[in-house]
Amino acid sequence: MAARIAGIIVLAINGVQQSPKGNFTWNLGRPKRTGMVGSTRVEGYKDEVQIPFIEGEIVDPGNADLDALFTLEDATITLELANGKIVILRDAWFAGEGTGGTEEGGIGVRFEGKSAEEG
Repeated sequence: MAARIAGIIVLAINGVQQSPKGNFTWNLGRPKRTGMVGSTRVEGYKDEVQIPFIEGEIVDPGNADLDALFTLEDATITLELANGKIVILRDAWFAGEGTGGTEEGGIGVRFEGKSAEEG
């Protein structure tokens, strides 16, 4: 039996469902490992801190409170994936530019937070 692995997603801000569209990306904020070299060989790696985030685009049906969105702080953002996984971003803030487009009513959103987990 085939399983759905991509497609429909659900995005919520503090439990209020939004209208996501297109592709979303996320990062759980785990350390990024970067190789370190000496003059003749690889010596090992270093860990670099990354900021957890969820990023994509939502649709403004005309009644979205954009000021509240663009000044959002201390929020919980959940992204439910088509494969059943849920990405939870905690203590989050709006970190996007606040740019919208007229063709399909989309607004680019980027939320960054202090921690993230996958459920």
